Amino acid sequence: MTESLPSALKRRSKQAAKRLLGYDSRNWLRIRQIEAFTAFLEADGRKSSPVIEVSPGWNRYWKTLCSNYTSVDFPEFDICKDRTENQYAIVIADQVLEHVQRPLAAAKNIHAMTRPGGWAMVATPFLFRVHARPHDYNRWTPAGLKQLLVEGGFPEAGIEAFSWGNKACAKAHIGGPVRSYGMWRDLSNDEEYPLMVWAFARKAG
Repeated sequence: MTESLPSALKRRSKQAAKRLLGYDSRNWLRIRQIEAFTAFLEADGRKSSPVIEVSPGWNRYWKTLCSNYTSVDFPEFDICKDRTENQYAIVIADQVLEHVQRPLAAAKNIHAMTRPGGWAMVATPFLFRVHARPHDYNRWTPAGLKQLLVEGGFPEAGIEAFSWGNKACAKAHIGGPVRSYGMWRDLSNDEEYPLMVWAFARKAG
């Protein structure tokens, strides 16, 4: 159904007013993780190297940023049992591992798809409600995600794991929709309340 002209004008007026007021429409949960991934890709020319993303879904951040980008879609491409023939400088699994039934098998396939000396970039929620797309199986702390990647084949010394979250963000997301950052929300980090967890893992060269 086509949006009526009055509705479109009203929506655009609201968007313009929000921009003028400094309203930030980014996903509050993921701001720090996306900043970390962006900085990592922009360092050392990584964004121009061969990159593959497992199941980008609605998120097109990395396709836009990376010039040599390809993707495969879970669950049609089942990262628990499937791997590409080619290896890549960077393998991205952003908000994927919580949805797979066999995460260790997925980690091993991510490792197999990463070329020697290349990187896996993995992100997954921790303090976030169940969101079955099509299923939701797992959560990891930073230490747990690092251990999963070690068991998947990455050397422990080559893995850095991080998290971000705080009580205000956790409370805002209990029983409600994904919140925009909006205006004046808290971006301080409390390690006891990680909402988002991510890791960079380098395969042995």
